[in-house]
Amino acid sequence: MSHPSHPDEDRGWLHLVLAVPLTLLTLIAAYFCWTALTISPSGSWDDDAYAGIVLSCVLTMGAAGAATGLWLLPSVRRVVGWGWVLPALSLGAVAAVRWGTGG
Repeated sequence: MSHPSHPDEDRGWLHLVLAVPLTLLTLIAAYFCWTALTISPSGSWDDDAYAGIVLSCVLTMGAAGAATGLWLLPSVRRVVGWGWVLPALSLGAVAAVRWGTGG
């Protein structure tokens, strides 16, 4: 006879499956945050560099927002801890500061 399965038995695989999109979104946010921080305008006239900074900041905050939105789903939050979304939130905050101070 088979025993009824416990609801927590599949949490290991579910944790892995849900961690993949959160990790990818965090990596995307990290890349665009890095570009926002490394772009340096040649002068006050360099509108293209300022536009690149703003675009990178917006994309960083978008990826961080998507990661946070995914994590806010109750089924995801039950399996994946807040530590998985904290790096994305931090990158979004850095991008917001960069946009506010120099974008």
